[in-house]
Amino acid sequence: MHPEPILEFTLFNHTFSITLYGICISVGLIACLIVLKLYTDHRKMKQAVQDFIFFVAILAIALGFVGAMLFQSVYNYIEKGVWEFGAITAMGGFITGTAVFIAAYFGIGHFYFARGELKDAHKKEFNTILQVAPICVTIAHAFGRIGCLMAGCCHGAEVDGPGHGGIYMSDGYYIPTQLYESIFLFILFGVLSLLYFKRFNVIPVIYLISYGIWRFIIEFFRTDVRGSVGLGITPSQFQSIVFVLAGIAIFLVWYFKKYPFREPLKESVAESETKESISPKDGEE
Repeated sequence: MHPEPILEFTLFNHTFSITLYGICISVGLIACLIVLKLYTDHRKMKQAVQDFIFFVAILAIALGFVGAMLFQSVYNYIEKGVWEFGAITAMGGFITGTAVFIAAYFGIGHFYFARGELKDAHKKEFNTILQVAPICVTIAHAFGRIGCLMAGCCHGAEVDGPGHGGIYMSDGYYIPTQLYESIFLFILFGVLSLLYFKRFNVIPVIYLISYGIWRFIIEFFRTDVRGSVGLGITPSQFQSIVFVLAGIAIFLVWYFKKYPFREPLKESVAESETKESISPKDGEE
């Protein structure tokens, strides 16, 4: 809708532009880190582990953007036979960012938490991260899709006007699939957050399956160029199938291994002392 820069300035002989797309992406990343902080605080995560997670998260975000560009470049090459570097695809960024996060979390963490009272502390907190990470990704993605709307990319089919459900995007009226996806993601963020605070351990499964299904369907309504992997499906639809299958596989593994799908509430110190004070002492009936 508003792809033009809202501010331009020159620094060291280079011109820099600020767009609404960039602002939305930045807001999404900030929201992601705020959620990470607040939600891990809620589980009373140790400060040293929390600080380490922030370092790994920022590393994963940075390299995730690189991965997003590489994925889109591969898609463009498959479709056009030309290597174009610059555009990004969100799902490619998620896949790269996740791989980097897990590798750094356990690789660097192995040495960072090698001794002392914090030995293997990152491993003990991994379940919390497993539950929080999809929520962080969802809120960042929700704001990011608003950025796509502002830039006029990732749109749906062109229509005659607003009377046909279109929104004007630089050169015509298009179905705002970006807006629909943003709304879906904000709703998903609320649902996942509720499950988190109710201490359910199924958040990765719910995220992978629900977003995978949504993305597979919404891709049918998009008409912007995104590349192809054959069989009449887009790269994002192929990745969506992988998301859904991964979610189902994780659920089945957890189910057969009797993984606790909900954590019991931990007793507070006060509750424990109260129970001890009213319980019969040795020799009493």
